[in-house]
Amino acid sequence: MSVLLRTRADITLDALRRVSWAGESVEIAPPALELMDRCHEAFQTLVDVRLAQDATAMVYGVTTAPGDGGLANLTAEQLERRPTRIWTAASFGEALPERVVRGIVLARLANFLGGHAAVRAEVGRAVAAMLDGGELPRVPAQGNGGSGEILALGHLFYDLSARLTLQPRERMALINGSPCSATLVGDVALAAHGRTRLAEQVFALSTEAVAAPLEAYSSDLEPLWGDEHETAALRSLRSLLDGHNPERQRHQAPVSFRILPRVLGQVRRAGAEAERAAAVSLRSVTDNPVYVPADEGRPLGTVLSTGGYHNPQAVAAIDGVSFAWADLCQLAERHTDKLFLHPATAPHVDQEWSYKPLHMVQNAWAEEARLLAHPTLLSLGGFGQNDVPALAFLAWRKAMAIGRCLDAALAVLAAIAAHALDAGGRPTPAALSELAQEVRAVFAPVADVRRLGPDCDALTAAFARRVFQGRVAGRDAQAGAAPLLDL
Repeated sequence: MSVLLRTRADITLDALRRVSWAGESVEIAPPALELMDRCHEAFQTLVDVRLAQDATAMVYGVTTAPGDGGLANLTAEQLERRPTRIWTAASFGEALPERVVRGIVLARLANFLGGHAAVRAEVGRAVAAMLDGGELPRVPAQGNGGSGEILALGHLFYDLSARLTLQPRERMALINGSPCSATLVGDVALAAHGRTRLAEQVFALSTEAVAAPLEAYSSDLEPLWGDEHETAALRSLRSLLDGHNPERQRHQAPVSFRILPRVLGQVRRAGAEAERAAAVSLRSVTDNPVYVPADEGRPLGTVLSTGGYHNPQAVAAIDGVSFAWADLCQLAERHTDKLFLHPATAPHVDQEWSYKPLHMVQNAWAEEARLLAHPTLLSLGGFGQNDVPALAFLAWRKAMAIGRCLDAALAVLAAIAAHALDAGGRPTPAALSELAQEVRAVFAPVADVRRLGPDCDALTAAFARRVFQGRVAGRDAQAGAAPLLDL
């Protein structure tokens, strides 16, 4: 299968999923390629006309050098000596997973499709061809502390700049803008969809294990709370617990069980905001300078210097998902404690030599998530013209690390809950039976002393595969490609 791109509106979150996670290729429609060539020629004419009218007229990165060199036009000698290859591949460290690199290539085309990058169709075709199944460049996830995304994009398009004879505007068009942050928030949004479903299933399994009263999930609460995301969480919990054991505890459940629909509602709300930010960012024109094609009042179009390469909505949305996942880690720790103390489950899991050490393991994952859950604020580490670095990469890395903590926390909770139900001879609601069976198959009952770490690790990996579904994303999950911060 191939994703057909006619306009930038075709670069949607679903297109990102198909190209980035599922590994589909991209085809640019012929009219879009023709528009690229027309806009490239118009842009070249516009620059020539400007310079003919005013020899001091500037077009950033074309008549000037980039960065601090953008304060004055280049001399004829400097123009002759300017590099022909992309020069910004300077970052290093842990690499982005393949799915994210593919997504950045797709998002890079948003500036191209409407002619706003003023690049030739040849360049657009070359970028799209990077998604045809060949090996992609290694792009560091770390060390990208610039005002835009030129360091990571320098790695991504370094080899392409060697294969093609790029014009100055085309070199700038490959490395300027914010395709990385658009892809990173999209990647988090896609992961949030899978993790929300997984978390709701595991917490429902825990709720069933302790036979908590279900009044806290009543449909009567929907109009009282009046929030679409909390309503969705209430309905999901009721659906997952349909066919539950009718014998429930008589007194109200602990707070950690009663607040489930509101906490899970916030998880859904954060995921929805990430989806919205991704949908807007993926189709946005964010180049600098950006070419605005010709219209009635401007027959050659115009060119503008912008801050499109800075995407604060992506960073804020990624942080929102991170915080929601970190909260779920704390909630999983609370549920785990209750499973070791509750009369319905404790007799089956609280032996010191069996499941009991897992409460210490759970605490560690919750604390690691808490440590990582800090807001990503504007950086003060800029220099010269580039005086405010963008930090989408750091926000994404924190999100992936907290997501890994959540997968582990859910694995511990699910293992204890599933085996407590089984050992007590109590049935599992139909909607949760597949999850419970997988948990018991990966993490066998503890009938004798053994190392539980490998079982937990295997179940965490199985949960990651539930989250990262798709040909490419599945390989990333299998390889353990959720990077952890160096703490």
